[in-house]
Amino acid sequence: MTLETVSTNKTHGGVQGVYKHRSVATGTEMTFSVFVPDHAEGAYLPVLTYLSGLTCTHANVTEKGEYRAACAKHGIIFVAPDTSPRGDEVPDDDAYDFGKGAGFYVNATEEPWAQHFQMRRYVEEELPALIQQNFPADMARQGIMGHSMGGHGALTISLRNPGRYRSTSAFAPIVAPLECPWGEKALTGYIGADKAAWREYDACALIEDGARLPDLLVDQGTADGFLEEQLKTHLLQKAVDAAGIPARIRMQEGYDHSYYFISTFMAEHVDWHAERMKG
Repeated sequence: MTLETVSTNKTHGGVQGVYKHRSVATGTEMTFSVFVPDHAEGAYLPVLTYLSGLTCTHANVTEKGEYRAACAKHGIIFVAPDTSPRGDEVPDDDAYDFGKGAGFYVNATEEPWAQHFQMRRYVEEELPALIQQNFPADMARQGIMGHSMGGHGALTISLRNPGRYRSTSAFAPIVAPLECPWGEKALTGYIGADKAAWREYDACALIEDGARLPDLLVDQGTADGFLEEQLKTHLLQKAVDAAGIPARIRMQEGYDHSYYFISTFMAEHVDWHAERMKG
């Protein structure tokens, strides 16, 4: 698979790049960013993938996430894909929470979305292969994290792929799409009306059905306007407690849903992932 370099910038001793390629999974051009820290020649580095939220592209966390200093300190490659397929051939919806910018990290089965909205396949299969082929990546040492819709993606992808990720964390994740308006709209539109088919895209349902993580870190702001109706963090706490999953779910007083919140705790998350990706 051929990558085209969109831009590169030296930062924190490493290289922040933006790349694009023609995706087999989505049938469209896809763009993603990768930070590669300074490293010894011939070294292979652990990989931390970050999944973004509704309306975002790779650029939001790349420009506002403040992860590079921590990744440089620990020698971690940071990968940030887009949230959906793009382009004139891709169907869209007028609402911000469906269509472009709102792929929900699912493999759509309903028309007209099924042809291009294959973000689960893209993140689980195609993107890791691209990273392994084109960067000094040790794919035996992976972590995954995300924000909001991307937190939903990180949790569900990790739960569905036991042993692939050494560490999983999230900022303000959608933890129970079966129980919130965002999830109900997206999963009905992309997957169809049968709620049994939704369970593999719901972190709480996956845990209830037996999926497990070795541990988990979640930060959620108490002043997040989406907390009560859409995010429902208490349902994740209930699920991990019932399953005996070690989890730090931290309610951060006064923080909202924005990158002011994410950037405040990003270095702590990178530190946490680094500890688990050693060796």
